[in-house]
Amino acid sequence: MKRLLLSTVIASIGMTGVAHAADDVPGVDVSNWTGEIDWPAVVAGGGKFAFVQATEGTNYRNPIFDSQYGGAATAGLIRGAYHFAQPHESDGTAQADYFLQNGGNWVSDGQTLPGVLDLEDNPYQSKNGKNSCYGLSTKDMVTWITDWTKKYYEATGRRAIIYTTTSWWRTCTGDSKKFAVNPLWLARWGSEPGELPKSWKKHTFWQSAEKGPLVGGGNAFNGSESRLKELANPPAEVRVSGRVGGRTSYAVTIANTGPHPVTNVKLSGRAFGGQRVVKAPGCTFSGTAVRCVVKELPRRKKITFVFTTKPRKSKGTVGMNVTVGSVKLTLKAR
Repeated sequence: MKRLLLSTVIASIGMTGVAHAADDVPGVDVSNWTGEIDWPAVVAGGGKFAFVQATEGTNYRNPIFDSQYGGAATAGLIRGAYHFAQPHESDGTAQADYFLQNGGNWVSDGQTLPGVLDLEDNPYQSKNGKNSCYGLSTKDMVTWITDWTKKYYEATGRRAIIYTTTSWWRTCTGDSKKFAVNPLWLARWGSEPGELPKSWKKHTFWQSAEKGPLVGGGNAFNGSESRLKELANPPAEVRVSGRVGGRTSYAVTIANTGPHPVTNVKLSGRAFGGQRVVKAPGCTFSGTAVRCVVKELPRRKKITFVFTTKPRKSKGTVGMNVTVGSVKLTLKAR
């Protein structure tokens, strides 16, 4: 199986502001407690991105989420939503679903970051009687996080960002290594990020202060502004695989495994070994050549083309060379 990355053209809002180091792109995080925000002032102060709390558990939605989230976008910021986890109240799937339905769904607009799962010390210990890990064992916590992130990925095609501290992760997940595919938003207030949880070799975002110089929390993206934009607008992704069904049958599957629908995907193939194509449903063919066009392939969908050939000889190597974009496959039979 091979992978093809396709460029996706999405109009995105231009960004301006005070220059910062290429490896330190500043941003903010806000919630209901932050109140209404002067987003143009955030941009003027050099801010490039914002995280906005959308939900908590399965019964709380930030009452000013729409104005905060929409205001950040209107000002030209790349923005993302986050969910404050309450693992003792309901399972991870249910809370991810609540988040998706209440502002956390990722959209392919070039301006929206993947959603965030906020995991930190239980702030309601005096009310709910649970410990810092919400009363869950490390095994149950890992299961809870797995369920949440799986649901989010299935719904959006994006890997959710995980916000946490190294100490909480070590205590409450046993320093699990199972979430390396999820970008890390590390919370550690101070001058250095410090040691990371074992799942990650680097952080993607760093919250270095509870109150930053702009508004809300002080944050930085670990990379350039172009990489930040790429996180909001990743390339489309198509996986191509082939299967040989004897000397006269060849199948090619094109699967959209990325977050965007893809259009106008072209396949070209040519039989070799002294054979010609005699059947190719959904495609055009002549002699040894075949051409197929996928006008549109939605996210998480796939299509399979089957080609039937007629060899001139009963022995010897035969097959097809197939090209889909930059991916080349050679399917052989004897």
